[in-house]
Amino acid sequence: MLKSIAPQEEVDERTLVLRAIARDQAAFGALYDRHVVRVYRHIYYMVGNPAEAEDLTAQAFLQAWQAIPRYQPRAAPFVSWLLRIAHNLGVSYLRSRKQNAELPETLIDHSRLQNPEAALDQRLNSERVHDAILKLRDEHRKVIILRFVEDLEYREVAEILGKSVAAVRVIQHRALNALRKQLKAEGATELAANG
Repeated sequence: MLKSIAPQEEVDERTLVLRAIARDQAAFGALYDRHVVRVYRHIYYMVGNPAEAEDLTAQAFLQAWQAIPRYQPRAAPFVSWLLRIAHNLGVSYLRSRKQNAELPETLIDHSRLQNPEAALDQRLNSERVHDAILKLRDEHRKVIILRFVEDLEYREVAEILGKSVAAVRVIQHRALNALRKQLKAEGATELAANG
């Protein structure tokens, strides 16, 4: 018989993971509840399609449940391991569709913006950054998404991508430089077109 899980705050992650490794479905269910939104968001940012992101999220948790007996709690945080599974599924999906990963349009809370001109400027800037990120090399785009959209630490990004922390720092540095150059060049192009 399955024991019920206490509210999320009362049971620490490590305990849930150890119980899930022992094939405790309720513990895995609690881990699912804690991380499903993050996994979905990560996949959605990669594939840009809500329905596909839902399917891939379900697949990620199914794969995690199947593989959890092999998970080593001392190796990487559970969420990093889970996001790596999600990331690999997203990459496989994109390869099968031969599409570039896309970031969704930045959501803007228009109710907070009282100035329509400011709202338009913010939207145009968001679209400009979005388009510039899409033009980055695949590796650069992945690091930008993981570091700045998912807000992961270097160590977690390294684990997900299978790289060293030093390599992730270098990739991030190069990606930000490429992004700056691209935005600057596009700004100059816009000025020339409007002038």
